Amino acid sequence: MRPKTCGVIVTYNPPQAELLKLVDAIRPQLDLLLVIDNGDGGQLPTALQDRDVRVICLGENLGIGRAQNVGIQEALGGDYGFVLLLDQDSLPAPDMVALLLQAHDQAVREGHAVAAVGPSYLDDRQGEIAPFVYRKGLSLRRRVRSQDEKFTEADFLIASGCLIPRAALAKVGLMREDMFIDYVDIEWGLRAQSLGFKSFGVHAALMSHSLGDKWASWKGRKIPLHSALRHYYHIRNAIWLARQGWIDLPWKLILLRRVVLQLAFFSVRGDHRLDQVRMMLLGVWHGMLGRTGRL
Repeated sequence: MRPKTCGVIVTYNPPQAELLKLVDAIRPQLDLLLVIDNGDGGQLPTALQDRDVRVICLGENLGIGRAQNVGIQEALGGDYGFVLLLDQDSLPAPDMVALLLQAHDQAVREGHAVAAVGPSYLDDRQGEIAPFVYRKGLSLRRRVRSQDEKFTEADFLIASGCLIPRAALAKVGLMREDMFIDYVDIEWGLRAQSLGFKSFGVHAALMSHSLGDKWASWKGRKIPLHSALRHYYHIRNAIWLARQGWIDLPWKLILLRRVVLQLAFFSVRGDHRLDQVRMMLLGVWHGMLGRTGRL
């Protein structure tokens, strides 16, 4: 008998129509669905009561890691073998979970210790399916799908759509709550990798997902633009992660290089550039100090 799957949607002031659309799409694919609200629930649609969803309100914004952990711990306290993490701005295909489970089972049969499996995702504003990434040398590369390849290894997966087996959570542990937001999924994926677990992207499993508030074009690519506060967390948490002893030297250099590129790019692109620069420099300072938590 297949282990049961518990879904965890983390919300913060969600658009009600979009949240209901997500719930309607994912609920038939799961044995249990939790909505963990980083607030008092006042922004949640009352129609959730009619959709067989369990809602847990944290009362205030405690961060993505804390909300995910509340849901994960609820699942681990029951008899659920898998946890599916979702953001409020995602929309899975009707067969996404089934395809993720199939990929997980195949990877296990092939002898892999599976950290997580995740879908291909598309932001309609970007116009292309986001690639799965891996480290080669001192750079991150985009996986090119081989013919007939069902899934591919990645160094980490974005949290939304990520299906994590109970066994991996038991060995790797929970999400880092003190990062608050951004890099939480990267930290967990790299931590799992350092312990011998592998993450896999599943090509046929599909999900739409919104990244950033706006997009900017650069060298033929589209880069998501965030608020100054989000860029603070990007910078701070990247530096914090690079300072961890278990991160190997190539990843330390990649993370610090990303900080330099983000500082340069977001200082000249996007709105409110002085605020961007101020908050990113604050992120550098706090990252060097090792400061974490909510700003």
